[in-house]
Amino acid sequence: MIDAAGLRVMRAIADEGSFTAAALALGYSQPAVSQMVRRLEQRTGTVLVEKVGRSVRLTEAGEVLARHAGPVLAALDAAEEEVAAIAGLRAGRVRLMAFPSSSVTLVPRALAAVRRAHPDVKVTFTEAEPPESLAALRGGDCDLAVAFSYDGTDLGRDEDLEGFVVHPLLTEEVGIALPKGHRLAEEERVDLSDLSEEEWIAGCPRCRGHLLQISHDAGFAPRVAFETEDYVAVQGFVAAGLGVALIPDIIREATANDDVVVRPLNPPTRRHIHVVTTEDLQRVPAVQAAVTALVDAAAR
Repeated sequence: MIDAAGLRVMRAIADEGSFTAAALALGYSQPAVSQMVRRLEQRTGTVLVEKVGRSVRLTEAGEVLARHAGPVLAALDAAEEEVAAIAGLRAGRVRLMAFPSSSVTLVPRALAAVRRAHPDVKVTFTEAEPPESLAALRGGDCDLAVAFSYDGTDLGRDEDLEGFVVHPLLTEEVGIALPKGHRLAEEERVDLSDLSEEEWIAGCPRCRGHLLQISHDAGFAPRVAFETEDYVAVQGFVAAGLGVALIPDIIREATANDDVVVRPLNPPTRRHIHVVTTEDLQRVPAVQAAVTALVDAAAR
């Protein structure tokens, strides 16, 4: 009912004492000021200005609007400045969720690039596996989710991806981690079926599901002896001879263990990493800057 332009006119009339002086102060014409006052009176349903000789004065209702105009207009100016800062990447916030193994190399490189290019943009980071991160994105609890899928499965699985925008980041091979003295450690490629009698270290539910699927395809059910989502711990278990484990390239390269040998599998299996956001959030400059940084970091 009451717009910012109307408030500015009411404050100018209170300060200047006439329509003509108010118009001059605002850079409007006198008829424009008169028209804005009439429109505001129609909207509020009461008289706001009364003529007194050659000058005008505000009615009680007009004085109320003039009194509130200062803080309201100041708040609007502050909001405009903040929005302009966000649009110009002089401010902004991005809430990123990513699965733990991506935080070893991919995510830190991307966040460092955002900080270098846009030091006033704040990026927060929380670890979460794909089902939780995608649900958080859907619920408005994050702006970006770095998620993954394996060959033969889609990214969403049980999560509806309608309205999401998915940017592929990289595809990596998943190898088999073996103790250094393992009987297959010298093989160029390891047939998965040759590991049917081994004990396994399994990871997150999605990773464990992948292990069960490819083992089933190879004709056996894996005996999972230990479960941990920490790939450094996984390699520790493997190095100690407690089992074998699937390990993606991004982890193998970043957390190498001298007592662990990683060999490609036969048949090969791959993990696909994506960054996911929504159609609306993608138009936010800070979110777009973070997406670009993730794509660039993956390319490197």
